[in-house]
Amino acid sequence: MKKSLIILAVLFMAVLNAQETKLVPQISVSGEGKIKVIPDQALITATVETKGIVAKDVKRINDNQVEAVLKVIKKMNLSPADYKTQRVALNPQYDYEKKKHNYNATQTIEITLRDLSKYDELMEGLVDNGINKIDNVTFQSSKMAQYESEARKLAMKEAKLKAEDYVSVLVQKVGKAVSVTDNSQGYHPQPVYARMKTMAMNDNESTTRETLAAGEIEITANVNVSFLLE
Repeated sequence: MKKSLIILAVLFMAVLNAQETKLVPQISVSGEGKIKVIPDQALITATVETKGIVAKDVKRINDNQVEAVLKVIKKMNLSPADYKTQRVALNPQYDYEKKKHNYNATQTIEITLRDLSKYDELMEGLVDNGINKIDNVTFQSSKMAQYESEARKLAMKEAKLKAEDYVSVLVQKVGKAVSVTDNSQGYHPQPVYARMKTMAMNDNESTTRETLAAGEIEITANVNVSFLLE
């Protein structure tokens, strides 16, 4: 008897919970916002690499080359905050054929160039004074935070429009957003198309050559939004 009463009580509570639990109609959609802008600055990563037999000599030569490179950078009137040594290394390398150690010294400098009109002059100065490896040149915008904000707003607008499209055939309306998830990936600026810059080949020639494809960069934001349906 007691067992039957317990079972009836459990069933009664389950029915009450089911009645209290109401399904809330929702729709979940994704949205993407894209903005293309012309970059106005560049992040340059360049390395001075020196090889030799005697570690002390290799390091000294490498230090002298880096000193010359820093002088070039300072002549460009760049802010001290816009260039820094990223990494320094001196590593032994064993030559199995000659059965002896060689040494490889490297110093990598990261430069933020905020005036792209100085790009050619800076790059030529770097290469002429010791830089023998350009690791990377990335084009950027000084108004990145502003453009990222605009891209996020566009992504939200697209999500809402998409939700409205889906329910347009129903007798319902898109209500308040109940959840928003930002799915944007880390930003890595990449050129979209080339916008070429030219410069004179030398002081005695009037012909020009293409040296920089700054192009455009694309800033993207992605979101997932859940809306209530009314």
